[in-house]
Formats: sequence, C-alpha cells, structure tokens
Amino acid sequence: MGPGGSIILTGSSAGTTGAPAFSLYGASKAAVRNLARTWAEDLKGTGIRVNVLSPGPTATELAKEALGEEGMKVFAARNPLQRMADPAEIGAVAAFLASPDSSFMTANEVAVDGGLAQI
Repeated sequence: MGPGGSIILTGSSAGTTGAPAFSLYGASKAAVRNLARTWAEDLKGTGIRVNVLSPGPTATELAKEALGEEGMKVFAARNPLQRMADPAEIGAVAAFLASPDSSFMTANEVAVDGGLAQI
C-alpha cells in the first residue's frame, strides 16, 4: 500500500427534488459521483481514498445576505430537520472524511443535508 490520503470532492444536495429545471445540474452531480468512483478504482492500492461531500442549505454569511430572513426560513423548511446547517457541521464531516476515522470509506457520497436527499 502507498502513502495514502484523502480526496474530498464537493457536491451538493441542491437539485435532488427532480425538478426539470435542475436536470443539467443533476447531471453534473452524477458526474461528480462518477468521478469519485472512477478515481477510487484508478487509485486502488495507493491508500488514497476518494469521497464526495454534498452539503445541503448552509447558514453562511453569504446565504444570510443573499436570501434574507424569509428566504432562510424557506430553505430550512425543505428538509426533515427544518433548519439550515451550521458551517461547522459541514466542516466536521469534511474533517471526518480527511481523517483516519474514515479509513475504510472510498467512492462514497456523504449527504450532510438534514435528510433532504432522502425525501
């Protein structure tokens, strides 16, 4: 086995509702997931893992500025947890994927979206 490491591709949970307007966006999401699977196969034996982190609506300063209070409520209402993610929650999953704690994970997508992709 080689030196190892972790590649984390960033996807998104947006466009998971199947709305026609998101069809091209959905295709790009599928491409990112496929890239992770392909790289995982190509990097077999190197110890390098490749995963996709797909955050859902996140309460960043930019989101607050762009959406306003009402827009934030609309996005929060879309998922089963009825809130937007705190940026630290997304960061914690990225840290997990980069750490040895996820050493047996590769070619996976981790949706950190309050359950949005599951409903």
